[in-house]
Amino acid sequence: MPKFDPSSTRLGAVAARLRRFRKADNGSSTIEFVILFPIFIIIFMSCFEAGMLMTRQVMLERAVDLSVRDLRLGHWTPPTHDEIKKTICNRAGIIPDCMNALLVELQPVSKSTWTPLPPQVTCQDKSNPITPAFAGGAENEMMIVRACAITKPWFYATGLGLKLPLVDGEHYAIVSSSAFVNEPGAGG
Repeated sequence: MPKFDPSSTRLGAVAARLRRFRKADNGSSTIEFVILFPIFIIIFMSCFEAGMLMTRQVMLERAVDLSVRDLRLGHWTPPTHDEIKKTICNRAGIIPDCMNALLVELQPVSKSTWTPLPPQVTCQDKSNPITPAFAGGAENEMMIVRACAITKPWFYATGLGLKLPLVDGEHYAIVSSSAFVNEPGAGG
């Protein structure tokens, strides 16, 4: 009579369970969901971030264009940095903490060198207040206006959030530029 070996029946039972588990397909959709869900969430968050940045950029562009029109027509004589900044912030509307996040540069263009503002944009660092570059200009003088708003990203870890340069380690820069010529009798 053969001897009864309890370990062989246990191994056989375990092997049978493993075969059944390997053939079962009742968890396959869960695995697909777990693999694909983070990818879809990152895509959604990147799209949301891009949409917010583009909306803020468009609103800043519009506000700067309308304000430059007022400057060109001489609605401010002489223009002050605070008035223009407040007007741009009121017209932009969607930039959070705009009065503290916005820096406006207004400089005349030299007729001898035609040198515009430097390509490196000066944005206001919220921790270090800086003195804005602001000059009203004379009649028939070409002026360049540049507004830079800094804004915090919504999602730092998304693909878009990782690719955009940060100004001070935690804020994006949104920049808008425009140029105009002071009308005769309208300059400051």
